[in-house]
Amino acid sequence: MTYKGSCHCGNVAIEVEGEMQGVIQCNCSICLRKGAPLWFVPRTSLRVTRGENTLSTYTFNKHVIKHRFCPKCGIHTHGEGVDPKGNAMAAINVRCLEGVDLEKVEITPYDGRKL
Repeated sequence: MTYKGSCHCGNVAIEVEGEMQGVIQCNCSICLRKGAPLWFVPRTSLRVTRGENTLSTYTFNKHVIKHRFCPKCGIHTHGEGVDPKGNAMAAINVRCLEGVDLEKVEITPYDGRKL
């Protein structure tokens, strides 16, 4: 399935290919503040269809995850990093995807504070 989404102002648009599963709600210092449920997919499953050259990036702690957001409206559409095996991954902010009913998405708490 292909999901489409965007930031609030529409400056950044994305498409994600896959079956939505394994969505987490992380409690690390940034995720707690963003409140974004995250769906992890291979980076090749994410396509930025608009605004890729305008995306801003924020890193913190170990500086291994690139938190990507629209510089115009500030909405974090996704993050980019690698999994423990070195595979390029993307963490999709499920709230930015069109037509997703969060009440029907199984969301698992993740203790990111321990990282």
